[in-house]
Amino acid sequence: MPLTRASKMLRPLRDRQRPAPSPRPPLIRELLLVGALYLAYKLGRRAANGQFDDAYANAERVWDLERFLRLPSEAAVQDLVLHSEALIRFINVYYATVHFPATVVFLIWMYWRRPGFYVWIRWTITWLTGAALVLHLLVPLAPPRLFRPLRMIDTGLEYGPAVYDKPDPNSMANQFAAMPSLHVGWAVLIAVGLIVATRSRLRWLWLLHPLITALAVVATAHHYWMDGLVACAILGTVLYFLRPPLRAAASAARAAAPASNRRVPTTEVTDPARTPEVGAVGSVGDGDREIATLRKKQELAAPEAGLAPKDH
Repeated sequence: MPLTRASKMLRPLRDRQRPAPSPRPPLIRELLLVGALYLAYKLGRRAANGQFDDAYANAERVWDLERFLRLPSEAAVQDLVLHSEALIRFINVYYATVHFPATVVFLIWMYWRRPGFYVWIRWTITWLTGAALVLHLLVPLAPPRLFRPLRMIDTGLEYGPAVYDKPDPNSMANQFAAMPSLHVGWAVLIAVGLIVATRSRLRWLWLLHPLITALAVVATAHHYWMDGLVACAILGTVLYFLRPPLRAAASAARAAAPASNRRVPTTEVTDPARTPEVGAVGSVGDGDREIATLRKKQELAAPEAGLAPKDH
């Protein structure tokens, strides 16, 4: 079916906003690559485990820094949430079950539906996670639920579902890898990626995911505010250097514009004062006859214009 005039007018805008067609990376290679990166991250967290003394000392420093910056108390946020058991149970479930599955589904969707954006997302999450692993090694941090001066409870153990048990230096789950919070970092990346890669008016609602995640990690006493802020700072730095592929799309659209907007020569007369060109549409004889007819009409109309009454 032929495109409507509105579709033709909107096509350049859509072309500028979407990435240039990009081949989908081989699936097997991507599975191996992402799997290897995740395994390296888990092993790195395991290597950073057991630094209990440094973790508690860093927790005190982070707490003092937040008070200096006048950030709200994590304990006050938890106290507020604990007034509703339904709310705290919802936040516990959100913290325990949404983080990793949402990231996996996001990567699969980007790979399948937005391959032009997928490579950008894959490299962004790789650099974000790599930088977080470096901080896990250099800055072990006891979360609020393990930092006794705060007197915050582990809401997962109290209300369920529980994510962690007692800290164990031989466990794969490093409970002192709290700085930065990848819960927050990955959630913000999901929101940014979906907002950039889609055009729906409702796409801004994806910002609810990082907002709920930030509330969950603080209210459950798994992270400080500073953990999320540092994760966002790292992500912002990565996104500054790894821009989404919109400029490439705009260049491709501009390169394709002359071909799509090329004028087809015609014999249609649009300005009587200009001599029309005889184009490919119609024969040369037809064009000459049309020009002669137009000139004859102008000659006949000229005397009438001279005899027209004038207003005084």
